[in-house]
Amino acid sequence: MLPETSREIGSEFHWDPSALLGDVRGGLPGWVPQRRELFATGCGALRAVVRQLAPAGRLHVPSYFCMGVAESLADLLPVTFYRHLPDGRGPRWETLRVRPGDIVLAQNLFGGEDQAPWTAWIRAHPGIPVVEDHSHDPFSTWARNSIGAYVVSSLRKTLPLPDGGLLWSPAGRDLPRPEGPESAGAGQKLAAMLLKAGWLDGQPVPKETFRALQRRGEGELLGSAGPASTVTRAVLPLLDVPGIRAASRVNAVALREALHGRTGNLTVLGLSGDEDVAPFRVQLLLPSPAGRDAMLERLAANRIYAPVHWRQDRHGWWSGDPEAAALADRSLTLPVDHRCSSEDVFRMAEVVTSQTSRESRSGHIIRA
Repeated sequence: MLPETSREIGSEFHWDPSALLGDVRGGLPGWVPQRRELFATGCGALRAVVRQLAPAGRLHVPSYFCMGVAESLADLLPVTFYRHLPDGRGPRWETLRVRPGDIVLAQNLFGGEDQAPWTAWIRAHPGIPVVEDHSHDPFSTWARNSIGAYVVSSLRKTLPLPDGGLLWSPAGRDLPRPEGPESAGAGQKLAAMLLKAGWLDGQPVPKETFRALQRRGEGELLGSAGPASTVTRAVLPLLDVPGIRAASRVNAVALREALHGRTGNLTVLGLSGDEDVAPFRVQLLLPSPAGRDAMLERLAANRIYAPVHWRQDRHGWWSGDPEAAALADRSLTLPVDHRCSSEDVFRMAEVVTSQTSRESRSGHIIRA
């Protein structure tokens, strides 16, 4: 095994038999309806839903969202954006201007949004189908009690699976089915997960070997509307969903507590007090884009791999919302998922606060 101080934190999941249950009582059955479809990707499931609805109008997408997915959906119908930022205020309803024939894409951003405002909006607009993206917490109370037209979740963002886009309809609508064969990318991702497990166990596996497989697998999977792999279909019902969600929440709370009062000009985005919420990692807001990039470099130098949700290229395809793009420029996500130990959480806090303290002493912090 790698020494605790040199452990890699974050990055792609490895194959982890400890995430499986001895029986299925706490796994998938009972968490989502039996009537569902499993696609290779959440994006593929979203595209299938849009085709199923065959709208005559536009698709309304949150302005703080994955631009790659939004651009893919724009191939099917016109996309317009409404403002929804990671500031705890939820959607700005005055920017969501719908008309007959439109579809709305809602998201439980970072797994911490309040369901009640969306439930009220859906009931007030019965003629507008709402498709909910629950990729940041596929098995939240909101997801399991949704009243939306459809619910979609990309599973490989939160679960140790090579692929998977879960789709169901709380409203009882017809479900589109995956098209074509399984993606070859799922096999490449699974091979990478297995090799990474050996590497983490101290076996002589070159890191670049499984990293290359991960990259190729993601490229093959991108937007696939085919079926989920045989591995994902077999493993998903046996995963310890309650344990994975609970561990993620414990780690998120512990990291926020460890950072409390020690972050200087950094902002730690909020966490819902609801005990059922399993937040998607921990989000930091840096004072400037340069400060964010410096923090990413320092974290990576300490083998902590923090993604950005989500970059927006103002010279390419973007939301047109300068506030959303500016927040994305200054944010990063600390990877406190179920794999993290308490030592990992402590090490992340120390890396973040040591840079903050050093910059504060040198006067290099740029205030927002």
